[in-house]
Amino acid sequence: MGEHGGYLFPNDLHILWELMIVMYPYVTGLVAGAFILSSLYHVFHRNELRPIGRLSLVASLGFLLFAPWTLLLHLGHPLRCFNVMLTPNLASAMAMFGFIYAAYMALLVFEIWLVHREDIIMLASRSRGVTRWFYKVLALGVYDVSEEAKQVDHRVLVVLAGLGIPGASLLHGYVGFIFGAVKANPWWSTPLMPIIFLCSAIVSGIAMVIILYQIGMKFSGRRIDPPCMQSMARWLWLFVILSVTLELLEIMTLAYERAEEWTVIGPLLVDQLAFTFIGIQLVLGAMVPIILLGIVVLMSRYLTNQIRNTLCFVASLLLLLQVFAMRWNVVIGGQIFSKSLRGFRESHSPGLFEKEGVALAIVLFVFPLVFIVLFNRILPVFEPPDEEVPIEGGPCPAGGE
Repeated sequence: MGEHGGYLFPNDLHILWELMIVMYPYVTGLVAGAFILSSLYHVFHRNELRPIGRLSLVASLGFLLFAPWTLLLHLGHPLRCFNVMLTPNLASAMAMFGFIYAAYMALLVFEIWLVHREDIIMLASRSRGVTRWFYKVLALGVYDVSEEAKQVDHRVLVVLAGLGIPGASLLHGYVGFIFGAVKANPWWSTPLMPIIFLCSAIVSGIAMVIILYQIGMKFSGRRIDPPCMQSMARWLWLFVILSVTLELLEIMTLAYERAEEWTVIGPLLVDQLAFTFIGIQLVLGAMVPIILLGIVVLMSRYLTNQIRNTLCFVASLLLLLQVFAMRWNVVIGGQIFSKSLRGFRESHSPGLFEKEGVALAIVLFVFPLVFIVLFNRILPVFEPPDEEVPIEGGPCPAGGE
């Protein structure tokens, strides 16, 4: 017997995809979102976003490096992951992840190298001993910093960033495809699932970059660029409205059609997932940030830099929580109701120090942040202070510094 008097089949009793599978689409979403934000500068020439051009790329790489660990820690035999590359099954969507991941990793690393190539050459000429050899290896034997070489670098960088947009979209859109292709689950099996995952990924990526940028400027004692922050607030507001709208349209469509699956999905959302879906995903994580960002976008001329930065920071924190709640509700919520559509499993709460516990999830989230800090000790993550003035980009709001 399941909860509320329903019935469960024997293979319905346990939730198999737990916290690590929630973390996987969450982390890969940060990868895709941060990269797409960087492409707004490199490809679409949104020059007001120059201060975060490098940061967004390095943040994308940091989270990309640790994204597969969520899957490896979930697997009972993680060393078998190499079989995906050695004996690939091209008909498997899950197996194709290895190829998409490897291609995107190579593209991202090369793009970061191009962005930092001039810095690498400069550091190689100024350093001594082992440090000098380290930077000479990073330079790959290329020391040409002439204007012609810089123009070639820029053209290649634009091409790579342009290719990276569909690459980042595939990297995370395929995660939504994995869930959307599960025909046996009526909540997951929808063509909107990849689009919803991708839009929410962009939201989380922009929100993460806003937080990292403000913290980085605070600890380095540097000024937060007003046009850059205003532009990120606008893009974040746009994508969170789009993302939440798609999420609600999916639920509204199910409710309007009132097919047999709605008899279990409806009670699931308003009862089993009331706190995470209504409380966190819709109210605290969506409605409140939309209001805060709306104030920043629509009333920018009346806000000081400090108020703008604070509103953006708070909204970004809430949106990171909202996207995680969305991932939780889809992954865990989609497994709570039985295949018979007549019962519910017991509510799932991860332990603190379990194999897929909260402590391990926190560690996996912190590792990319540590990587960004260590990277900054080797190569600058932020634009040099004398280059932070935007080039005819977004408007500098009244009241800006």
